[in-house]
Amino acid sequence: MTNYNVDEKNLLGEMPITNEHVQNNTTVREMLGKRGIKPEELPIAEDIQKLERRVGSDEKKIEKTTPKLPKLL
Repeated sequence: MTNYNVDEKNLLGEMPITNEHVQNNTTVREMLGKRGIKPEELPIAEDIQKLERRVGSDEKKIEKTTPKLPKLL
């Protein structure tokens, strides 16, 4: 959203871009609040790299434990 508005409003310099960023964050937080969502109360998400390693490990286990299909003649 900030990147879009920086281009759309032709914002230049640190302060205008920072102000836009803060305004966007405030707006998003207000919207979440109206829906009863408090980011600080959300459960912590699993780290993506740990998730990728776990999925890869699970895939290898599945490959080892799954019987092979018979060859067609």
